[in-house]
Formats: sequence, structure tokens, C-alpha cells
Amino acid sequence: MRNLKLLLSYDGTDFHGWQTQPNGRTVQETLERAIADLTGEDRVRVTASGRTDAGVHAVGQVANFHTASHLSPHTMMRGVNARLPPDAIVRQADEVPSEFNANRDALRKLYRYVLHLGDVPDLFLRRYCYHLRKQLDVEAMRRAGAALVGTHDFRCFETEWPNRKSSVRTITHLALSRFGDFLWLDVEADGFLYNMVRAIVGTLINVGRGFWPEVHVAEILANGDRARAGPTAPPHGLFLMRVSYE
Repeated sequence: MRNLKLLLSYDGTDFHGWQTQPNGRTVQETLERAIADLTGEDRVRVTASGRTDAGVHAVGQVANFHTASHLSPHTMMRGVNARLPPDAIVRQADEVPSEFNANRDALRKLYRYVLHLGDVPDLFLRRYCYHLRKQLDVEAMRRAGAALVGTHDFRCFETEWPNRKSSVRTITHLALSRFGDFLWLDVEADGFLYNMVRAIVGTLINVGRGFWPEVHVAEILANGDRARAGPTAPPHGLFLMRVSYE
């Protein structure tokens, strides 16, 4: 059996997330069917670096699967893409050692959340950014977000805690950037809790609106209570940008 690693992009709008489920179209099921149709194998199991939720997009999702097919990685990529719908694509395929696991071996992930600020929503980008009519104090958001960098217990930003054995994670990079009416938050960490990035975004938006002082973010983190943090931002502004393995 060979082990192939795939680099994927998908528009999450019409997917019910990554993981296969009984009721709803998912990225995993769609990809596994395309591979099985190409290789003729009865059962294909694809492992992703992590599960994205319904409506969340990916620019650089990584997945792997084992196959008995002798097709080259490039031929596999072209064949799978010919069988995928327009909202998902394999950008790259490589053969990797048999022990490689896209989930277990991931060291860091980078997520980006995109906001659009202004009176009028962008009609053509409405699926890919969260529109806010009021302007935000970006500098206050930056200063508040700095408290999140480092190793902390992030349970206050996790939906329905506990979902994992530990809610301790290390954020290595957090930055806000702006171009025109668009503002985006980049967060890179060694792992993420359920809805963690979206809860951070909702919290920083409250700071940017002037609802909360900057120090409130550090206080939320220290308290550990999800009820004290901001709302969970909608999924359509979130993108999995990159998964790092070294």
C-alpha cells in the first residue's frame, strides 16, 4: 500500500464540514468517493489535518490516504480533480512514508478570519467575509489580542467545553492586518479547540467596538469562563490557510 498526501482547497459554503456524517454533504465523503471512483477501490479512508466546521473554507487543508493504486501522484491529482465538484480541488499530491498521518503529525495550523467593514456589504464576497457596518478600533484589538500569544488554557474560547483531553494550546502568531475596507486576523497555533478562532474574533470585535476595555481579554483568559468571552463569529469568514509539519 502507498501513502499519498494531498493539499486541498475548498469553498465550505455548501459543505456540512469536513467529517462524513449521515445527513449532509461533506468534504471527506466527497473526496473519498472521487478517489474510490478513480482507483476502483471499495473503501478509501482519508485523514485530514483537522476537521473544519460547516461553512468554513480551506486554502491549504492537508490530508492523506493509503491506496493500492499504481497511479502517479500527478495522475492521481488530475483524476481526482476531474471527479470533484467545482467547490473542491486538489492542489498538490505527493507520495509520503507509510507512517505519515496528516492529523497526528501536524505541528502548527494557521487560520485567517476575514472581516469587511463598511455601510454596504460586498455582494460578490459575501460568502467569504463577515460584514460589519461599524468601524473598529484596530489598534485596541491588536493590543488586546497580544495577551493571547503564548501557552494558555483556552477553555474560555471553546464551545461546549470540554471537547478535548486538554484545553491548553500555544498560539505562536496572532496579527491583525488591514487593506481598505477589509480586516483579517491571522492566528497560528499548535492546535485549536472547537470554535476557538471564531470565539477569539467575536471577543476582539467587542473590544474594537468599544464595548469592552482592552484588558478584558486577558481577564477572560485568566477566568476561563466561556460566558465572559464574546460571541462566536459566523463560519463563512474563516479559512484554514496552512498546516505545517516541520
